Amino acid sequence: MSKKTGFTPPWYAEPTPEGSFRSLFKWADLAELKHPNNGLVEYLIEKFDLNQAHFAAPLNLSLEQVPDDQPCSLAPEHLEFLRQTCSPENLRTDTYERAAKSYGAGMLDALRLRRKMLENLPEAVVAPRTQEEIEAIVRYADEKRIPIYVFGGGSTVTRGFEATRQGSIALDMSKHMKRVVSFNETDQTIEVEAGIWGPELEAFLQNAPEQFGAKRAYTLGHFPQSFKASSVGGWIVTRGAGQNSTYYGKIEDMVISQEYVTPRGILRTCTHPRSATGPDFDEIMMGSEGSFGILTKATFRVCRWMPQNRRKFSYMFKNWQDAQDACREVMQAEIGFPSVFRISDPEETDVMMHQYHIADTPADMALKALGFQPMQKCLMLGFTDGELGFSINLDRKIRQIMGKYKAFDLRLAKVTETWERGRFTDPHLREDLMDYGILIDTLECGVTWSQMPRVHAEVRKVIKARPRTICMTHISHCYPQGGNLYFIIVAKMDTMREYLDLQYDILEAIARSGASVSHHHGVGKQSAPWLEDQIGAEQMELIRVLKKHFDPHNIMNPGGTLGLDMSPDQQAKRWSKDLEG
Repeated sequence: MSKKTGFTPPWYAEPTPEGSFRSLFKWADLAELKHPNNGLVEYLIEKFDLNQAHFAAPLNLSLEQVPDDQPCSLAPEHLEFLRQTCSPENLRTDTYERAAKSYGAGMLDALRLRRKMLENLPEAVVAPRTQEEIEAIVRYADEKRIPIYVFGGGSTVTRGFEATRQGSIALDMSKHMKRVVSFNETDQTIEVEAGIWGPELEAFLQNAPEQFGAKRAYTLGHFPQSFKASSVGGWIVTRGAGQNSTYYGKIEDMVISQEYVTPRGILRTCTHPRSATGPDFDEIMMGSEGSFGILTKATFRVCRWMPQNRRKFSYMFKNWQDAQDACREVMQAEIGFPSVFRISDPEETDVMMHQYHIADTPADMALKALGFQPMQKCLMLGFTDGELGFSINLDRKIRQIMGKYKAFDLRLAKVTETWERGRFTDPHLREDLMDYGILIDTLECGVTWSQMPRVHAEVRKVIKARPRTICMTHISHCYPQGGNLYFIIVAKMDTMREYLDLQYDILEAIARSGASVSHHHGVGKQSAPWLEDQIGAEQMELIRVLKKHFDPHNIMNPGGTLGLDMSPDQQAKRWSKDLEG
């Protein structure tokens, strides 16, 4: 494999030009790069029956500048209102900015942009400076029936804020609405505006002594793979999860209170940690994905930042069932929960063995001699967080449980450290591989432990029915009652129709097997056709009632989000024919 040939394709290694089509689908920092290593390339060459000539030159780098050829059709008086409200420098009508605030980080977004397809653009992008400006915009838009879409960080993979309604505007929360409102060390809470991104928030918290005169450093504990390119508002309205969620919880476990601007008015929830005052409106608003109103502020509980107490571990299991059983036993043993806790199925483990240059090495041979066979063995990795004594004891208890399942201790190989170094940069691999016609996409779902074998088998069966398609799966968010299954699909594809057909087949398989169609990516416009069947007609009717109450004229994120006002194509669970190219 890679150690034999050392073959490296001519990856694009320059900073992505500003204003280019590539910059619209480039992950996070335009100057940041992470190329697939030789081990992964050789693995793909073998699996897809390619040769080095396939990687002789990229097919399409999409370095061309986005032409400013999409005229703004918003009425002059509407544009003037936005200029007067937010000042002229905070209003943009050029094609590039409008595309940047409509396209997300999903595979369909990248496929369209590589084909220079610009559709579903807002007519203008406005960056409000204060909540008062947002209130004025919402009142005006409701009166004039102007659809509003909200941009936070742009990392959606579900077409979450795509401006599918004509004559719309996009609110960019990331430019100004990213301030810390208050920090309370006594209550261990922080209130921030919704446009603040993950790194900015963590910088405030981890430097709390310098920033706020606090006694110690803190953390929110929310570290999704999109950490570098996502906002707290996006985390909340999609019910997101970070990679440390097994210990810190999903975002809904971190939110204390919220404030929304809706066409109906302002909705604020109380700041008490718990109450018994009727239905929980924090839960009602979380997951609303911009369909009820605009999240402007949120108060979070924070935790002490003590990375020095971490205990990192990794183990290899002989089979997938043992790995699941061991993971479940840890979660149900009432010994506390690890922070990062991931197990990879046999195919994902096989890919990682090649990617990390372990396959066919003496270490790999030793594992085989001990009964850890290719396409059977499964990797577990993770680490603890919390107080030192707790962390040490939990690591010891986990080791005892792993021994019961005869798992091989890999911590000396520093597998977790290798994964940790790439946890926020791995999405860059997708850009390079797409340059050569190889697509990587992800779909995830929530499952109980008893469901997990069936869901894993049924979804894999659908994916593997397509010849020469890689399906990697891991569990990365765990609970005593179950977890998530995260499917990563790698395939060589030539058309969007191939991709969309496979995506819809996978969503059908997830729903058919009884899993939730999303664990933490949200619904957006992508998974909307499956929502009502998933939650039932009664719950769907409640969503419609809430929508009618908060947004009677349907100006907030219209176009199918949460299964509301879906197009005939969406209702029929198919994509428009204009995407077949």
